[in-house]
Amino acid sequence: MPDRILLVPDKFKGSLSADGVIEALEKGIKQRFPKATIHAIVASDGGDGFLNAIARQIPCAEISVATVGPLGRSIHAVYLWDDQRKTAYLELANASGLELLQSEERKVLLTSTEGTGVLIRDAAAKGAKSIYIGLGGSATNDAGIGMAHACGYRFLDRNGHALAPIGSNLSKIMTIDKKETQQNMNNIAIYAVNDVDNPLFGKNGAAYIYGRQKGANEDDIETLDKGLRNIDQVATRQLGKAMASEAGSGAAGGAAYGLKVFLNADFISGTEFMLDLVDADKLLGEAQFDYIITGEGKFDAQTLNGKLIKGVVELGKKHHVPVMAVCGKLMVPKKTWKAMGLHEVLEIQTGSMPDGYSMQHAATLIKEAIFSYFKDGTTPT
Repeated sequence: MPDRILLVPDKFKGSLSADGVIEALEKGIKQRFPKATIHAIVASDGGDGFLNAIARQIPCAEISVATVGPLGRSIHAVYLWDDQRKTAYLELANASGLELLQSEERKVLLTSTEGTGVLIRDAAAKGAKSIYIGLGGSATNDAGIGMAHACGYRFLDRNGHALAPIGSNLSKIMTIDKKETQQNMNNIAIYAVNDVDNPLFGKNGAAYIYGRQKGANEDDIETLDKGLRNIDQVATRQLGKAMASEAGSGAAGGAAYGLKVFLNADFISGTEFMLDLVDADKLLGEAQFDYIITGEGKFDAQTLNGKLIKGVVELGKKHHVPVMAVCGKLMVPKKTWKAMGLHEVLEIQTGSMPDGYSMQHAATLIKEAIFSYFKDGTTPT
């Protein structure tokens, strides 16, 4: 029987937080193995929940800033500030996220990351030496020009007129104006934190892979992809930065690309960052675990593009511990997740369930799934 289990799940988006998933898994395991030792890590791939995961590990102040949402409405958004290290931790979804919009407001041609740029600017004014920006959950496809605009860049059309930093204007940009950019930004180490490896444009790029979930139709996707190609051409010509094909540039509607091109950010893996933060290698090196259990709400093609589960599988391989996943909905075949390196995948949704049932009852279904799996005293093979 399993004696020691490590839990490293992501949230079940729209249903359970990562903490909620952990609690459900713990109940199912303890119901079957009351004496099992369970360790839990609240992780994040850089998307929604990034700040919550940071706050559990680092003493930080929560800073509230007046900014704008993805459609330009006035809102307040928070980021975390570590005064001792002069480091800020931002979550793009807080100011530019899909969760800030009603379903009928998902108009990705009109959305912008400018609100996140206001947070970056605020952290810079506080004297930040480092800024970590968790990407994911964005409502945008603006290649990060909104953030750049908030930090002083202007994007001009063929007549020299400044354009609003939104997705539909990407294809109209002819010139990038840097005159108003803040000099203090040059001395800040900025890190784009995410686990997506999509390029900026093309069939595997930001618009084609993620545009639909942000409200784009087929025509919108073509328009956005054309715009992403254009901003890359202009930035390559004028700034000498050809970054569109770099893995991860397409994260958060190209926000990762914009952070790198306009704010000189480095890309870092969200999963690796979080696992390093909690010193997971040390934990696994000091004690032998029987299983690592991870999971997320929807296990689909995006999971295979480098999300949290993939990073946890690599951790398990390194320490020779089998990794299993629990998910709300499984959308890839067994041979695919087996090739990924997973020992088992448990899907809590069944075809007989009415729409929305598994999301409403996720905690109970997760508990029952893990209990059922271990009911025969299952051990790794």
